[in-house]
Amino acid sequence: MQPLIDNARTFGQRPEEFAALAQGQSPQVLFITCSDSRVVPALITGARPGQLFELRTAGNIVPPYASQHPTSEAATIEYAVEVLGVSDIVVCGHSHCGAVGALVRGDDLDAVPAVRDWLAQADPRPRGTAEDPEVADGVQSHILAQVLRLRSYPCVKRGLKQRQLTLHAWYYEVHKGAVLAHSAGTDTFEAL
Repeated sequence: MQPLIDNARTFGQRPEEFAALAQGQSPQVLFITCSDSRVVPALITGARPGQLFELRTAGNIVPPYASQHPTSEAATIEYAVEVLGVSDIVVCGHSHCGAVGALVRGDDLDAVPAVRDWLAQADPRPRGTAEDPEVADGVQSHILAQVLRLRSYPCVKRGLKQRQLTLHAWYYEVHKGAVLAHSAGTDTFEAL
């Protein structure tokens, strides 16, 4: 913890670099990814403060849209699209994902009921090989399911219909530092 505290102490010593951020934000991209500490959107994309609007959830799950029971995830997506006017949404899953791995393997999660109930929203259950430590197939099918779910959100549906919004499916290989993007033409994940 101490290195983090030391950096936080010196971080604010360059106020001129951050003054413009007080005027507001206008990110072009909503980046939806896993809470996993190995996934750092700004590091992966090279984004500077104000360029990415982030939504991080266990397993990069996009819950079903339900206006009568709003979730913080739905509110974040709606705000990004309707208020901030993002033009792109990236759903980025990653190799070695514990959440998707648990789903692929069918792990007993009764000891962590909040995790179990959250992961139950990943419907359909990701396909994949339980023996694969990267859980590549499971994560990639899961990413596509989340992109499909995003399409059911009213604000996303409108943005796509009006051609003001583009959805992207990315797969980050933690062990290589490489990013693959889904190609609709080949229905595979390919290097960016």
